Amino acid sequence: MNAIEDSPAARGWAELGARFPKPNAIVAVSAHWVTDGARVMSNAHPRTIHDFGRSFPQALFDVQYPAPGDPALAHAIVELLTSFGARLDDTWGLDHGAWSVLKHMYPEADVPVVQVSLDMRRQPAEHYAIGRALAGLRDDNILIMGSGNIVHNLPAFFHAPSPEPQPWVARFDERIAASAADDHETVLNYRALPDAAVAAPDWEHFAPIIYALGARREGERAEVFNRHYQPGISMTSIGFGLPA
Repeated sequence: MNAIEDSPAARGWAELGARFPKPNAIVAVSAHWVTDGARVMSNAHPRTIHDFGRSFPQALFDVQYPAPGDPALAHAIVELLTSFGARLDDTWGLDHGAWSVLKHMYPEADVPVVQVSLDMRRQPAEHYAIGRALAGLRDDNILIMGSGNIVHNLPAFFHAPSPEPQPWVARFDERIAASAADDHETVLNYRALPDAAVAAPDWEHFAPIIYALGARREGERAEVFNRHYQPGISMTSIGFGLPA
């Protein structure tokens, strides 16, 4: 619902997009594209995917985000990820993990977007290695974006006894955010942390932050923003290389 509501998270993404010049392209890693093997979206004109249940309002299904793809960039990414067995894929589009954020950052939908899937066969250290392999794209003014949630427990969201977030939401979120700059081992071993089983039971929603950490340059500080909590959910965002 952040895609169509004037929420604090939506405003935070819009402010982020206004802070620096538009990138030449965006590489998006979303919690909502999980594949058996690494895949790279190669469509020139990716469709807008409405990958959520019919319980949501029609206004959400009406959203279109017609950003172009970038087949040449997709081919370049496959070359970068050769050792991970990456392949081109023209069956996917822009899922809501990508467009719900990007429609606020770049509402004109005029920046090419290429999605890279989450390979279900990989462990956190391997996802991190893929992020590191993508890091060089930043030298060409390409934004690398991971879209998920540090805390993502939908049963705890839908069945919460009150609108107040459970104590473990902030505890787990704060531990990960505090480790983002220079303690990546803690993030990679997040399953061993207290509260991990309840705060991050869905690996695919946690994994995108690992790509962002992998793409971080040495010495870059972690800027934490959008720190908003709900029962079972944190909207915390972390950026690297942002202008002061």
